[in-house]
Amino acid sequence: MTPAKWVRIWNERLPDVPLHLVQVSAAEASDVLRDGGADAGLLRLPTDRTDLSAIPLYTETTVVVVPKDHLVAAADEVTAEDLADDIVLHPLDDTLDWERPPGQPAIERPATTADAIELVAAGVGLLVVPQSLARLHHRRDLTYRPVTGTPESRVALSWREDGTTDLVEDFIGIVRGRTVNSTRGRRPAAPAEQKGKRPEKSGAGRKPTAGRATGRAAGKPTGKSAGGTRRGAGGSKGGGKRGKPRR
Repeated sequence: MTPAKWVRIWNERLPDVPLHLVQVSAAEASDVLRDGGADAGLLRLPTDRTDLSAIPLYTETTVVVVPKDHLVAAADEVTAEDLADDIVLHPLDDTLDWERPPGQPAIERPATTADAIELVAAGVGLLVVPQSLARLHHRRDLTYRPVTGTPESRVALSWREDGTTDLVEDFIGIVRGRTVNSTRGRRPAAPAEQKGKRPEKSGAGRKPTAGRATGRAAGKPTGKSAGGTRRGAGGSKGGGKRGKPRR
């Protein structure tokens, strides 16, 4: 995963709370959360979600990684059937939920996706992975193209069911795109952000309730409110002289 955007927003909103990233393989991510190695994590679905909460975020494009001089590189997009005559590597840490991988199987399955990338560069076969993994293992001599007719990888934000802390809620809000002033967020806007507004004055010196006009305090009129001059029920300015009654 590449959570750079979310990390940047976190550092802007909570500069006093360090956010440490822990890189793990897709197969290890669930266990790291259960063992307390991380407060929240990005998982690839499907995965074992016992004792874990999860919010699906998006579905990744599936691509095939090939040498730059391969025929597939000349196409904008290919299908799984187009790979039928090629050796398609299936690493042991594969994150796609295959019923049957496309292409011809290799004699031996690579241990990791990184090992499979090395074999693709050596001309041994091709590799079908989520697009972010192709970017992670980018090499100058390799390229990738979208491939249809294959499983897709869904990405979810996950955390322990018994570990929903305030900071985890903050991170959930950032990942889901909530603003700092969101009513669903935990952290309201700081008073310093409300520029250009004068605090209301009252006889008792009490602060008004947010979102509500201040009434009377200690039996005296409040004077001006945040919205401008306060008027009486008849629409005239409070404290003004009474005119003659109309006949």
